[in-house]
Amino acid sequence: MPPVPRITERHDFVSVNAVRTSRAAVALTFDDGPHPTHTPMLLDILARYNVKATFYVIGQSVRRYPEILHRIVAEGHEVGNHTWTHPTLSRLGNGSVLSEIDRTQEVVWRTVGALPVTMRPPYGAMSSQQSHMLNDQRNIPTIMWSVDPEDWRRPGSSVVADRMVRGAQPGSVILAHDIHGPTIRAIPQAIEGIAARGLGFMTMSELLGFRRWGPRGLRYVSAPSASYHQG
Repeated sequence: MPPVPRITERHDFVSVNAVRTSRAAVALTFDDGPHPTHTPMLLDILARYNVKATFYVIGQSVRRYPEILHRIVAEGHEVGNHTWTHPTLSRLGNGSVLSEIDRTQEVVWRTVGALPVTMRPPYGAMSSQQSHMLNDQRNIPTIMWSVDPEDWRRPGSSVVADRMVRGAQPGSVILAHDIHGPTIRAIPQAIEGIAARGLGFMTMSELLGFRRWGPRGLRYVSAPSASYHQG
């Protein structure tokens, strides 16, 4: 089996909560999937509104539901790395952190032929030292968030949607989870409310100003060890 490429392009981002931008757009991001029923429902909604999102996936779930990851990518969404087992990374050593990231990079690559170029730590639990280490070792920035509707507390769909809309501003990174049914039901209201405020939607890479993410955005570089540039 050929080796998994690694990201060779460096960026000036180490850890990001929001993006300073003049563009009237936000990044809608979803953690903890793919989920066998909720994620396809969410994809239907996003397609209806022609909104592109970023999915921070758990490697074990990708292995379990590869067909959903295929659909995510085929419909123009971005895939980010949310570790292999969803551990608290701040409690782990550097080697274990890299293993969690690398295993997920590999399963995404083997499944859809593209590598995540950003990651989000479970629970947001990652030290500054770990973020710098990951950026230095793998060229992968840590993406946190600036809008948290606390959907994991199950406050109800209307509350989740209202919190997303009220928090949204240019460059916002909106956190949500595609493993909760009420969150999925909140998304139409959230999209319509955010759009009514004059804001559009971008993937995380687009908001950061990175070049195209995805299988068609890769060009290979001949080297003793496989690598790639995002282009």
